[in-house]
Amino acid sequence: MSIAGAAPLRGAHGDEAPRSGAVPAILSVKDLHAFYGRAHILHGVSLEARAGEVVALLGRNGAGKSTAMKAIMGLVPPAQGEVSFAGRRIERLPPYRIARLGLGYVPEERRIFTELSVRENLEVGRQAARAGAPAWSEDKLFAIFPNLARMRERPGGRMSGGEQQMLTIARTLMGNPKCVLLDEPSEGLAPIIVEQMAQSIRLLKGEGLSVLLCEQNLRFCEAIADRAYIIEKGQIRFGGTMAELAANASLREQYLSV
Repeated sequence: MSIAGAAPLRGAHGDEAPRSGAVPAILSVKDLHAFYGRAHILHGVSLEARAGEVVALLGRNGAGKSTAMKAIMGLVPPAQGEVSFAGRRIERLPPYRIARLGLGYVPEERRIFTELSVRENLEVGRQAARAGAPAWSEDKLFAIFPNLARMRERPGGRMSGGEQQMLTIARTLMGNPKCVLLDEPSEGLAPIIVEQMAQSIRLLKGEGLSVLLCEQNLRFCEAIADRAYIIEKGQIRFGGTMAELAANASLREQYLSV
């Protein structure tokens, strides 16, 4: 099934993206190479996310999206290239030090603590407020994710997949990051939950948070992203605004249809 021509979710605003160079990059990746064993997965990936911007990394299964996220976060050691965050090189740092600098990561697997309540899961992620980043509290997060507000004392293991995804994002935000990496946030969620997730990410952007997400769902990205990159076989094939991608049916058909 091709996703070309699908109707966008409500609230799409890709044509509002700032032009290149208008805002400094908070996250910059240059010529990134990564391997799994002897398998060369990333072949010179370059991308950036600017302050207060939502950027989508789009591609099919196996294109290298999640590996790019893990390489940025230090979970897959880069073999070559540069990763800069908030003006500092981080490609040789361990993941815990990268997290302490204010780069949050929400894995596709969610990894919540199933025996802990929603509030206890949030408390696990708490870090001190940091300069240049939105400051989060439980009440502020419950306003962004009202589903969680209704189940504050519920154990994580008794929540739906969509609720667990929201909890994972909220727990990451309790660390007061400057930028968040979201790995497939809409994967496997019911359409109404996807719409709620899109609204939540729009609200996070409104708070000044920078977001880099990897996704296969073009409609979801059209609803929230300012700019997009397309990755195929570990290489960036396109970089531009969501409006530019929406206007290029042949590009979508070539790299995003399934």
